[in-house]
Amino acid sequence: MNQTTIEEPQDYLGMWVTEDGYIRHELLPNHRYDEARGKRKSAYLGDYTITGNHIDYRDDTGFTADGEFREGVLYHAGMILYREK
Repeated sequence: MNQTTIEEPQDYLGMWVTEDGYIRHELLPNHRYDEARGKRKSAYLGDYTITGNHIDYRDDTGFTADGEFREGVLYHAGMILYREK
């Protein structure tokens, strides 16, 4: 299986969006993220860490989750997010 990863950590930065646009993850350069859900801006805020093509999230309430970047797509908690262009 070919699993292309993004080579440069800064390439992970920016907005990641589900196909329907309902969930939007913005990965900020200070290792913080801001997740919007529908019209609810900043529904979840927290920190993230990227190791290789793996991302670990810890929101400000202490909830943790993770995901993986594969071939330019972010797979996270059953969601598929695409880089906003």
